[in-house]
Amino acid sequence: MKKENKKPLLTTRQIVIVGILGAITAVLALTPLGFVPIGPLNATTMHIPVLIAAFIEGPVVGGFVGLIFGLSSLFNAVTRPTPISFVFYNPLISILPRVLLGVISAYIFRFFKTVDGKKLRALGLVAWIGVVGFLAYGLYKNIAAKTYGASALLNGVFLIGSVVLLLWIRKKQVQGSAVALSAFLSTILHSAMVMGGIYIFFAEDFVRAMGAPQTLVNTVIFGTIITSGVPEGILAGIVATGVVTAWTASKNK
Repeated sequence: MKKENKKPLLTTRQIVIVGILGAITAVLALTPLGFVPIGPLNATTMHIPVLIAAFIEGPVVGGFVGLIFGLSSLFNAVTRPTPISFVFYNPLISILPRVLLGVISAYIFRFFKTVDGKKLRALGLVAWIGVVGFLAYGLYKNIAAKTYGASALLNGVFLIGSVVLLLWIRKKQVQGSAVALSAFLSTILHSAMVMGGIYIFFAEDFVRAMGAPQTLVNTVIFGTIITSGVPEGILAGIVATGVVTAWTASKNK
């Protein structure tokens, strides 16, 4: 009897994609490019390649790129420590949530692709209008404070980009709505997993390192999910929507 050929875990193309997006993730993790100011907040971009990998190639590829993200985060914490880096020495915080991000986000995206087109477009439009409003408010705050530096410039660029994507989704891009919503929800989930791990293992030490009173443990940790997760979700939605829709369009030609 002939032995059946086992299907490889990753195809050659998927290995290449893991390598490219993993390298981008590592560069973002080890350079200032990993953080982008949006209004008064800083948003990380390090998780975006993980989302793109999950959306275009599925949970296995997403999980591998997430693993690279986690290892880069751990390496960064060890080699360039900050007052809160000690929490990322724990792989359950630095690595596991990033792998899960790559896996879970792929299934979130698959779910949204099954939603009725009209309903999905309507939901995406509502969410994207909220994004435009958030960015417009951030730009207004920059102008009111007369701060016209990199933060205001980037805020303006992302505002223009989000308006363009909003018009694109409204016109015909049903998949764009699925990508944007999946990216936003996955990012919030990622923040919740990381901060949840910090709460379980290092709640008091983390708050002390942040210079906040111990009585504000819940406020600091769970408030970070919103203050970090929302701008990061917006940024992820903008970038992932542009990249994934362009990737899909190029494959369909």
